Amino acid sequence: MAGIGLRAEAAENMRNTKQRHKISSADGFIAALDQSGGSTPKALKLYGIDPTDYSGETEMFDLVHDMRARIVQSTAFSTDHIVGAILFEQTMDRLIGGQPAADYLWQNRGVVPFLKVDKGLAAKAGGMSLMKPIDGLDALLQRAVEANIFGTKMRSLIESASKSGIEAVVAQQFEVANKILEHGLVPIIEPEINIAIADKAAAEDLLLQTITRHLEAVPADQKIMLKLTLPDTANHYAPLVAHDSVLRVVALSGGYDRKTATQKLAQNTGVIASFSRALTKGLSAQQNDSAFDAALGQAVLDIYHASVAG
Repeated sequence: MAGIGLRAEAAENMRNTKQRHKISSADGFIAALDQSGGSTPKALKLYGIDPTDYSGETEMFDLVHDMRARIVQSTAFSTDHIVGAILFEQTMDRLIGGQPAADYLWQNRGVVPFLKVDKGLAAKAGGMSLMKPIDGLDALLQRAVEANIFGTKMRSLIESASKSGIEAVVAQQFEVANKILEHGLVPIIEPEINIAIADKAAAEDLLLQTITRHLEAVPADQKIMLKLTLPDTANHYAPLVAHDSVLRVVALSGGYDRKTATQKLAQNTGVIASFSRALTKGLSAQQNDSAFDAALGQAVLDIYHASVAG
């Protein structure tokens, strides 16, 4: 029995090592498939499913799971272009292709699974929206470990170049990240900056300074990831890309259309995409498999080429 346990531990360590190497150095991008309860109706509407087509949350989540499953089972969803995927909690708990979602991604697609762990945004205050309290975080992280999840993601929102506000956002993110690291998972910290604010560039300066300071407290044997809004100045976050405590920096599309997002991304060396809307735009429940795969394939190639351009 001890031998079985040791072999299982060795296999787990090998999987983790392979996944860490893929995320840190492989060409490609991370697909964000983690729409939550609040954003799911909009995602489904863009996919051609109107709110009048379903009744209640159960049907809604069934439909969005079908959409996600169709995406990851598409021939266009290839490990040659996609290194990771961020899942919603309910996706982690469901099957894709007859397998647990995270296992399907890694074993069948060679794609590293991440899990969205935040519970949404608290009410805006001082130009910031902190994360809501994450009740039951330890239990969720333990479930994630048991489901063979590699890392996590959590989002805050910055809507003002406020030094104290940005400090509060980043401090909260790193506090939760430390708990995630204790479970052996790699946290993706996402302090999104609203692309529409007038002082976006100033907010980016403050965010760079604040994250850099907090990175100094990350244990020497640990690494985190960062998911950041595409900056106004190309390579603004280059110091974070090069930081010893950062496994990888990824960018969110943040409301930019795919053309604009990919153009901006290509200007930022070492940063790869983690797009959601820019990835799924143009996909429809009414498309046959050939049309669906073609539309997804074009999106994947556009985002991939921008991710490797630097």
